[in-house]
Amino acid sequence: MSRWQRFGLAAFALIAIAFALLSCHANSFIYHPYTEEVAPNFAQTQAVRIATEDGESLVAWYRAPQAGQPVFLFFDGNGGRPQIWGGRWSRIVETGAGFLAVYYRGYSGSSGRPSERGLHLDARAGYDWLIEQGYARDDIVIHGFSLGSGVATRLASERPARALILEAPFTGVDDVAAAHFTSIAPLLIRDSFRSRGWIDEVDMPVLIVHGDADTVIPFAQGERLYELAREPKRFVRMSGSDHATLVRDGIYLHIWAFLAEHPPE
Repeated sequence: MSRWQRFGLAAFALIAIAFALLSCHANSFIYHPYTEEVAPNFAQTQAVRIATEDGESLVAWYRAPQAGQPVFLFFDGNGGRPQIWGGRWSRIVETGAGFLAVYYRGYSGSSGRPSERGLHLDARAGYDWLIEQGYARDDIVIHGFSLGSGVATRLASERPARALILEAPFTGVDDVAAAHFTSIAPLLIRDSFRSRGWIDEVDMPVLIVHGDADTVIPFAQGERLYELAREPKRFVRMSGSDHATLVRDGIYLHIWAFLAEHPPE
């Protein structure tokens, strides 16, 4: 083997090692868990523990709805924690609706470590808990924000509910990585949450709301997801809204209007 062949082989080995290391740590760019458990700071809300099928124990904040009102099964973003969403909870309960906000494994006092497989198990556990409490499929509105949109879309493709609400959603984490970094970035992503592959399996009304000034998830990804969704569906473009300002900017007005158009069967 010549000197240049040895040099080329060594360079290839270094690149392969670097690629492997980046791939191993790619999930650290996806999940940003706040690990401390915090007691509910919202009125008439309790913290419940929900067991997953693989033995994890999840923290969820729960407030029961008034009679005849829906319960939102809410999945948060990659750095979410329930204590910062007072404005969200207020807008939900002001109409008599309730919520179950499930915090993923490794988040807000839940056991375990986050992974794509694990988060999907967490979502199913939250849904099953509501069914065990006596809620019917038409009582449940599945709602996902940001990373939670991928969790919610997969769940809605597997479980029946009244509606699916996607707030600032992506087509896939790999697509977000490609938009922000390079074409190599998606190759490093193991947990991709490819909503683009699940959305056409969702058999319920779908509302997608996205801000056209979103600096985290490109607005075009929300549009693309809408194109792939089945009818009945609606897309709401919130002019000037960034990634985390949709609650402040009036998303729940659109949600109430959508649910009024699609009452329980």
